[in-house]
This record gives sequence, C-alpha cells and structure tokens, in this order.
Amino acid sequence: MGLREIWKRVIGVDAARADGERKTTATPLGMNSIFAPFRTSGVQNSLPKPTAANLRRFAETPAARRAINFIKDRVACMEWRIEAKPGAASSDANDREQRAEALRRALEAPNETDSFRTFIEQVIEDVLVGGFGAAEIEAGDAETPVRLYPVDGASIQVNAHWNGDASSPRYAQVTGKLGKDALTPLLDAELMYVRLNPRTHTVFGLGKVEVAFEAISNFLQAHRYAGRLASNSVVQYALWLNDRTPEQHERLIRWWQDEVEGTGRVPILSSESKPEVLRFAGGTDADLHLEWQQFLLTMIANAFDLPAMMLGVSQDVNRATASEFAEEAFQNAVVPLAKLLAEHLTRDVIAKKLGWDDLRFVWSELENRDEQVELNMQLQMLAAGVVSVAEVRAMRGLSSESAS
Repeated sequence: MGLREIWKRVIGVDAARADGERKTTATPLGMNSIFAPFRTSGVQNSLPKPTAANLRRFAETPAARRAINFIKDRVACMEWRIEAKPGAASSDANDREQRAEALRRALEAPNETDSFRTFIEQVIEDVLVGGFGAAEIEAGDAETPVRLYPVDGASIQVNAHWNGDASSPRYAQVTGKLGKDALTPLLDAELMYVRLNPRTHTVFGLGKVEVAFEAISNFLQAHRYAGRLASNSVVQYALWLNDRTPEQHERLIRWWQDEVEGTGRVPILSSESKPEVLRFAGGTDADLHLEWQQFLLTMIANAFDLPAMMLGVSQDVNRATASEFAEEAFQNAVVPLAKLLAEHLTRDVIAKKLGWDDLRFVWSELENRDEQVELNMQLQMLAAGVVSVAEVRAMRGLSSESAS
C-alpha cells in the first residue's frame, strides 16, 4: 500500500480515541531515529544525506550543539506570562483572570513528566534541527484545561491537500507499524506544528542544522584530519637512501623498528652518503588547516544567525565589539524564534483548542534585555499616567492584586 492510498484512508477516518487521550507516540521510530548509520556505503569522503537521523547526529557535534544550546537555553530560560490580547472584548473580562491562571498552571506542568522548560526545549530542538517542531494538544479539565505532549517532528507527515476542514485530519504520525496502523491521524486542533523558514514549494520547514549541514560535514572532516595529523597517525616524513639494495632497506627497517623506534635511544648511522629526509608537509600549524576550520565555524554560525564569536572564533573581537555581537545574537537568533513559538502557542493552543480568543502567550524578556532600562521606562510611564499600577505589575509578571 502506497503513501497516497494510506493518506486517502486516513482522511476518511475519524479520531480513534476520545478527546483528551494522547494519540501520538513519544518515539515511534524507536532507536532508528537516533542511531541510524552516520555514513552511507561507498566512498567514505562523500557527503552524507541530510536525513533526520544524520541531522540529529550532526546536532550532537560540538559546534552545532554550542549554537543550538545558545538559542535553546536563552528562549527556554525566559520568563513568560498569559495576558489579555490588545483590544479584547470587555464582555469576557469577568472570568479572564481565572482562565489565565488555569492556563498558566497547565503550561507550568504540560503533562505528567515535563515542566514547561523541558517541554519547550524538546520543541525548540526539533525546530532548530529540522524545522519540524511538534507537540500534541489534548483537552484537560477545569484545573488544567489543556495537556501538551512533545512529539518527534521527523515522524509527522503533513497533508498537502488539507482544505481547512477542522474535522479532517491535517497531520499524521508515522508509527513504524504496517497496514492500517502505519499512520496515526491528527486533526489541525490536535497538533502544534512549528515550521521554521516556511516556503511555498513544500509543506515542511527548513531547520538551521539543515542549512549548515554541508559546512558541519566539511568541518568534521577537516577536524578529523587535523586530529590524525597532530597525533602522528599520518606519515609526515620519509628517509631517502641512495644506492641501497632491497635487502639493505629491509635490514634497516627491521633494525629501526626493533632497536630504535619507541625506545628513546639515539640512533647511530654510518654510510658513504648522508641519508636525506623528505618532508611531506610544511611542518607548521598551516598543515592543520586551522584557517579553513575557522572559516567553516563562521559559516556554521551564519547558518544559525549567530556571530562567529558565539562558536569560539575570537578574531576581530574585543571589549568594544563583544557586547554588540551579543546583542546581535539575541536580536537575530533568539527573538524571532521566541516570537514564532509564542504565536503558535497563542493560535494553536489557546485559540484553536480552548477557543479563548482574548488571551495570548507572551515572553516577558523580549522587549528589552536590560533590566534597569526596562524598569526606568515602566516607572516613567507610571509617573506620567500612561499605565496603571496593575498594568505595570502585569508587565513584571506579578499578580494584579495591589500591594499593601
């Protein structure tokens, strides 16, 4: 049965489980999604294919992991709040505070095993690696109105022919099983699917590790070669002897290996002509191709929208430019991703699943990273009567109750 036939059957199938019960599987592909072969058969220097398994393996290398952790940790560690949307109707204001508090409790513990940080870190990881962050959304109870479960984004397929019908499956998870259980259908309101770099010619996103895939592969090869060269596992010299028979060559090799090599003794040679040492390389750091590796690190940093300083490239970095590079990294790499996640949480979780159009998810630390500047601005607005004390407390992530 082909993929097209499976999708036709999925479209005509309703949700098999009751609303509120998890439908997806945490690791549907098992260990194959992580420990798949890193290299293909054939030429060893050929570029691996950017499959989901290779993308995850590349994401575990030091350079890519440093870039991923810089963005992921900055987003996951930020404070957040649930607030009313600008222009929200006053008719919903009676229970808005109670609904916002219940939603906050639900997001602080989105499921039985995750906190908000561990949940959002898994989604961000998949967004950065392959552009396919996903989370299943299920209805809860009055205390926790919604439950969120992180899903392996690589196992999600998107129905390109979805017509906007809320009762028709838009997504499906590949379960690794055969037959009718090969796909688990999911409605649009049952899955939050975060696409990074959306494009018109495909329904899938483009992750930052995908963009840096070739540069990471070249960096690993250059780094591996430099490691072998530095550990003397690559031959760098040869000894040239004039007018010697093969038997004499064999005797010299055996004598050198048995009596000299690894013993620390000073070899004594006597011959009519002085042996000549042939050097295969220059014998300097240029043989390690350090400048090429630094260039590749810069390319990897560009793929993650980060300055090269964030990956350890210290060239052209001083006290005057370091703060500018740090601010550039925050504005170019952290802020866009944080706003993308906030939009999905607002639209997919709060609006679609719960039907609460008057609330939104907001990161509290995106407006200004300087705490003192932000505090002074809020005090000036309060003194000028632009905002109230309750509004300032909401900006600070505090309760709306007035201080005694």
